[in-house]
Amino acid sequence: PLPPPDCSFLFSAPKFPTFSSSEIATAMPAYHSSLQSNLSLGNMALVPLRTQFKGPAPKTGEADIIDEAIYFFKANVFFKNYEIKSEADRTLIYVTLYISECLKKLQKCTSKNTGQKEMHTLALGKWPIPGEAGFPVNALYAKPKDRNEEDQMQQYLLQVRQETGMRLCEKVFDPSTDQPSKWWMCFVKRKFMDKSLSAPGM
Repeated sequence: PLPPPDCSFLFSAPKFPTFSSSEIATAMPAYHSSLQSNLSLGNMALVPLRTQFKGPAPKTGEADIIDEAIYFFKANVFFKNYEIKSEADRTLIYVTLYISECLKKLQKCTSKNTGQKEMHTLALGKWPIPGEAGFPVNALYAKPKDRNEEDQMQQYLLQVRQETGMRLCEKVFDPSTDQPSKWWMCFVKRKFMDKSLSAPGM
């Protein structure tokens, strides 16, 4: 006679693999910008922005690099390494790093109105640009070729910071409580590429 079948598997709990955040980031591809531009500052694309803030960025009514960075942030922030596939990716990197700076400030804000004021102040602060000693990812960026391009880069990145901060407030604050959403605040300590735009202690 045949031996009885082994049915013990029916009564044992299934075992599912567990993965750390670093393993997830290794297994999943990072998201890249789909935007293109014939204009650049150093080797960073000067892509159009949907903004009313003044500056050198061409205007657009379509989804822009800030939309991409905010949309991809919760996935991309886990990556310690990031392969650059276009000059627009360098712009995306900057916006992603700046979003992290915004979240550190917004976690302390008690209302959306307070957050907007904080974002205005933050954007106008002194931030290093590619080529300067304090810029955290100089190895990936070309410094401005002359003073005119340096001024253009400063103005463009100011536009980026101003628009990013204002747009992020619309995403982060829960309209029902006027408080920062825990689904954004849980990313405050994450560091994209293990880098920070601000100096330690800021």
